[in-house]
Amino acid sequence: MKLQRMNRRALTLGALAVSGALALTACGSDDNGGGSTSTSSSSANASSANCGTAKKGQQLLADGSSAQKNAIDAWVKAFSQACGVQINYKGGGSGAGVTSFNQGQLAFAGSDSALKPEEVTASKKVCSGGQGIDLPMVGGPIALGYNVPGVDNLVLDAPTLAKIFDSKITKWNDAAIKKLNPSATLPDLKIQAFHRSDESGTTDNFTKYLIATTPANWKYSGGKAWQAKGGQSAAGSAGVAAGVKQTSGAIGYFELSYVGDGVKPVSINTGASAPVAPSTDSATKDIADAKIVGTGSDLKLQLNYNTKAEGAYPITLVTYEIVCDKGNKADTLPATKAFLTYIASEEGQKVLSTIDYAPIPDAIITKVRSTIASIS
Repeated sequence: MKLQRMNRRALTLGALAVSGALALTACGSDDNGGGSTSTSSSSANASSANCGTAKKGQQLLADGSSAQKNAIDAWVKAFSQACGVQINYKGGGSGAGVTSFNQGQLAFAGSDSALKPEEVTASKKVCSGGQGIDLPMVGGPIALGYNVPGVDNLVLDAPTLAKIFDSKITKWNDAAIKKLNPSATLPDLKIQAFHRSDESGTTDNFTKYLIATTPANWKYSGGKAWQAKGGQSAAGSAGVAAGVKQTSGAIGYFELSYVGDGVKPVSINTGASAPVAPSTDSATKDIADAKIVGTGSDLKLQLNYNTKAEGAYPITLVTYEIVCDKGNKADTLPATKAFLTYIASEEGQKVLSTIDYAPIPDAIITKVRSTIASIS
């Protein structure tokens, strides 16, 4: 992780720890619908009232999306100080999280891709009388970070990205890149395209963007596992970002929080009047256009990768927290429900924009809060 950004995160997390109890006072008990922002004296007197029936010293095990790891770390810092609950979130990737959840090993999982039908079926074995559901909790752009000496601003579009990551464009001074960057001095340098070596929702969302926007140039079926040939691989978003930082001529995909200290973000030509850079604001504009396509208590979203809206960044992901709607383990349910209630609260969501993530739009997060209140 980049030292400069780590120092900034350390200051952010320290501030969150100090304000954690204050943030949690607005969550109410875990029976209030999850979204209350009451500031009544009864909710502000004791953090125990905001932790539900979670027991101090209890430990929760969770795993999944590395994309949301920095967000989870910030939330855990505040929640643990206020409620005394220890949450161990491994961040081993979306695929690992879903697998472990469906094996009954986790209180909840994080995934940048909604559960597939077969994964929902598998979840019924561990969710007694219920099933796993998707709760959209963290938004953010998938940044294309690059390390090209002498190039401070870089614009790419979907066809060019597809050809780069499919080893069809191999030099930075390729004519297609020159056309998109007429004022840049592009070196005769080999492109080193980094992708994830582990199963990843970030990979799934990035390739969904390529499939949706340039199917003629990206003929792979997509999914959490990388399918294109060639390139360099690394585990986790942190691994890909480190590879880009250490390699001249490199480019890779990861969350915005991993950009910085020698790694610059690509702006995307979407067809709007100006290229769009990844930011929390540009991601939120895209997520606001998403539709809920899940059924029942499942809140799976359909994102618009083809957006041409002004200022909307098209390569956006939403990380879901996966939990049983019914049949959660009795010993972990109170703490799990309290933690999810906090991170979905107005205060919990406000944390995201301070660490390069995008809050979930109000219309969607309101439904998440009411769903959390109903889990059992």
